[in-house]
Order: sequence, then C-alpha cells, then structure tokens
Amino acid sequence: MKLTIERAALMRSLNHVQSVVERRNTIPILSNVLFKADGDSLSMTTTDMDLEINESVAAKVDRPGATTAPAHTLHDIVRKLPDGAEVTLEVDSSGNSMTVKAGRSMFKLSCLPTSDFPEIGNAQLPSSFTIPAAELRNLIDRTKFAMSTEETRYYLNGIYIHAVDDANGTKVLRAVATDGHRLARFEMPLPDGSEGMPGVIVPRKTINELRKLLDEAADTIKVSLSESKIRFSFDHIELTSKLIDGTFPNYEQVIPTKNDKVVEVNAKVFSNAIDRVSTISDGKSRAVKIALNNKTMTISANSPEAGSATEDLEV
Repeated sequence: MKLTIERAALMRSLNHVQSVVERRNTIPILSNVLFKADGDSLSMTTTDMDLEINESVAAKVDRPGATTAPAHTLHDIVRKLPDGAEVTLEVDSSGNSMTVKAGRSMFKLSCLPTSDFPEIGNAQLPSSFTIPAAELRNLIDRTKFAMSTEETRYYLNGIYIHAVDDANGTKVLRAVATDGHRLARFEMPLPDGSEGMPGVIVPRKTINELRKLLDEAADTIKVSLSESKIRFSFDHIELTSKLIDGTFPNYEQVIPTKNDKVVEVNAKVFSNAIDRVSTISDGKSRAVKIALNNKTMTISANSPEAGSATEDLEV
C-alpha cells in the first residue's frame, strides 16, 4: 500500500475515527486504525467492539492495499505536521511497518495484520429512514443530559428511541432518557420508513460520538437499525453501534398527568436567575428553593458558609 494525501484531509478524518479508540486497551488490535486504499480513496475504520466508525477520504493511491497502524500515535504525528503538507503513507513488503513521510520528516510505525481487526459494521439492518441533521442534533441535545452514568442500571445508560402515537393520536418519533432522578422526553414527526422500527436504546458513548460528528454533517442522516445494531450514515462517514440489550422502564408512569397548577416563564430569564442564585447554594446539594405567589416566582438559596440569595421573576 502506498498513497499520498493532504494533511488537512487526513487530520480531519483521523480526528473523527480516533476518538472511538480507548487509550488503555488490553487487546492490541483495538488500538489501531484499519486503512484500506483503493481507487482514489482511503478508508479508515476504528472500533472498540461495541462501536465502529468508518470514514472515506480522497487520496492519490499509487499502490492499493490494507494495513492497521496505531491510531493515537498517528493522530499525534499528523497533528504536529505543518499546514499544507502532503503526507505519504507506505507499507513495506513485509507488511509489518508503515512509513509516514511529510517534507523532511519521516516516521516508522509498527503494523498489525488486517485479519486480526474485528469489523462489526457488516450486519443486516432491515429498518431504515432518513432524518434531517438539525432534527437529530435537537433530539440528542434535548435528552442526552438525562442519561445515566451508573453501570448497575445499564439499560438507562443511553437514549430510548421508538415510534409511538402521541396524546392526539399523531404518530411521532420519541426519544427518552432518564437517570432515575430526572427524565427528558423529546418528540418529532415520524420520518417516512420508520413506522415499523423496533424500540432501541442507543448507548451513551455512541450518542456522544454521533453528536460530535453531527456538527460537521450534511443536511440528511440515514438511520438503519435492527433489534441489536444501529447505523448512522452521512457524507463519507458510517457509524455502527451495538444497542443496549435491556428493557427500558415504563417512563409514562412517572410523568405526572394531574398537575392542576401551570406556570409559564421566559426560559432564558429563568435560567439566568437560577444561575445567579445558585452561586450561593450549598456545594453538596446545589439546590435552590422556588416559591410562587400569583404573578411572582421567588428563587432563593441559603448556605451556612456563603450566606443567602433571592431573586423575583414575573411569571
């Protein structure tokens, strides 16, 4: 394998794929990125056995081939190369090492056989639909903060995405996340083709990696899924992940339905007031107290060490 590629293009793709690779790996091959050069493109793949990212980038391929090289080491090398550099990647005839050249710099990296590299992205995914990138960003941002980080209740360590009828009988795509203390629910119109999709729990790491990629994504994301795996495809990137094998709790039971008191408040004004008052709140609980009096909301906090704070809002 021998190819030449622009430093900026290689850096951008390595940024995307290397973040999946864990810094401490007991299995050496999982520290590597799989390179496949063919035609006029270079494909890069990384995995942690639960999540896989594959990205293709344009390159001048002199000799097609494949190899695997240390992901973080290569990322650090390319990051430190000067802007505008042309990078040459060449694997020796034995296949045991790869030479990285740029200008007067040259590095040799140890390679591992491609046959050792596990690929999880070749699964059959019968359900598929497309969703606007902005809608998917919104779905994640409105729910991901409520995902659990406790390993004991592993089925809460992600976002539950499913098709359902809302209170008016309209079909919607709903996303729910909870950590047992708070719950976030988001709904959007059901995309074409998603009617028969299974309810799935997308893991926390997958959600975080996907959200980073969506900042640079094109207009439309293709989502393909089965009972056990999900894939997000856009631009030249494919992110494939195993799903959490568990049953999400009946969240409808914990959403109050008979609350007869409703308060409307400007979200930004409310957020800023909470932020100011919580400066005084107790460091352990970080709690503020809210009192309502017809058209006024009083937010207060007390701390034995710091003192007290109050702020009134019109509601």
